Amino acid sequence: MKEDSCKRVLPFSKKQMTVFCWFMDKSPYRDCDAIICDGAVRSGKTFCMSISFAVWATLNFNGAAFAMCGKTIQSLRRNIVTPILPALRGLGLKVSEKRSGNLVEISAFGNKNTFYLFGGRDESSASLIQGITLTGVMLDEVALMPRSFVEQAIARCSVDGSRLWFSCNPDHPGHWFHEEWIKKAKEKNCLYLHFTMDDNPSLSPEIISRYKKLYSGAFYERFVEGKWTAAHGCVYPMFDLEKHIKEPDGEITRRIISCDYGTVNPSSFGLWGECGGKWYRLREYYYDSKQTGVQRTDEEHYAALEELAAGETTEAVIVDPSAASFIECVRRHGRFRVLPAVNDVLDGIRKTGDMLREGKLFFSPRCKDIIREFSLYRWDDSPGRDSVKKQNDHAMDDMRYFVMTVEGLGGGFFALAEKRRTGNWD
Repeated sequence: MKEDSCKRVLPFSKKQMTVFCWFMDKSPYRDCDAIICDGAVRSGKTFCMSISFAVWATLNFNGAAFAMCGKTIQSLRRNIVTPILPALRGLGLKVSEKRSGNLVEISAFGNKNTFYLFGGRDESSASLIQGITLTGVMLDEVALMPRSFVEQAIARCSVDGSRLWFSCNPDHPGHWFHEEWIKKAKEKNCLYLHFTMDDNPSLSPEIISRYKKLYSGAFYERFVEGKWTAAHGCVYPMFDLEKHIKEPDGEITRRIISCDYGTVNPSSFGLWGECGGKWYRLREYYYDSKQTGVQRTDEEHYAALEELAAGETTEAVIVDPSAASFIECVRRHGRFRVLPAVNDVLDGIRKTGDMLREGKLFFSPRCKDIIREFSLYRWDDSPGRDSVKKQNDHAMDDMRYFVMTVEGLGGGFFALAEKRRTGNWD
């Protein structure tokens, strides 16, 4: 394949073309051992890097094993495998995906190689890639992966001529990948390219303007400006008393309850109702044993849950996944379907902020505790990583549990397709 073949997948920006062709003989970067692409969302870095990785491997090796890694295999297929397969076929490469084996086979020019798919979700993921010998690895969303997984993947690349490929959106400036790879790119013989939305010629000015309206605070600086910046100040600066405090103006069609359960710490439950495609916090229960001097039992909290539901049909009760005894208590009573909450803090904060900004989340003036916490919920400014202060966060947590269990802005629930059961749950 000649360098002119890059033009078959145009339009590419100059920076994207650098990614596509950096390893070729005429490139000034051909002797680099790795490439790192970071920057704004939708800046075009992932697509061109994925194609470049596959083409480099197919041009230079035969019968070799490579790894393509994402936070999960599902996200890897969605973000990389599915989009690039048609493009690779358009370049004349033969591609065969074997989903049962989590691999893709790519062949051309008499060469055939295997690309294994791995998910680097947590610390246990490192064991999944251990033992394999690789000729190259591409790590997409590398800032979301645990260091142990990334370092294990890098260690597997022991074949002569092997290279490393990294892409990510920025995170906290103290993040280990920023410290160890981006700041030391020259020392590690890496080509480092920083992307903005202007580097993606497929985005119109209107779409870029839309993305700029979607984020605020640290998320705007990271996802739009592409900066490695620390989160600071109020977690939800977009929350507006005049905009977000109001009652629904129509019929409530669905009801959900979210629970952040505590014994020593406060318990916060929120009743949410859907009206016209928007969600309203209609009522809440907030009990702080430190203020009253009396701790409540699971059964007493359950009685409050029943009162909060007020006899209305409630589709689900979403509970802090660590509250095992309370989850079992709710299940034992057999009235409510109980779902352990999705407890991804940063993703939950981002999605909650999106719903607030887009006018999808509102609060009755009766919900005084969550309104109070909005003004007090702050980022922790300790160095090293993003975290929120574990203060004034109980209603904030139950709201986040609710948002993270909603499938999309339409309000559908991914977990509610299961047929209702009564009595004990397995």
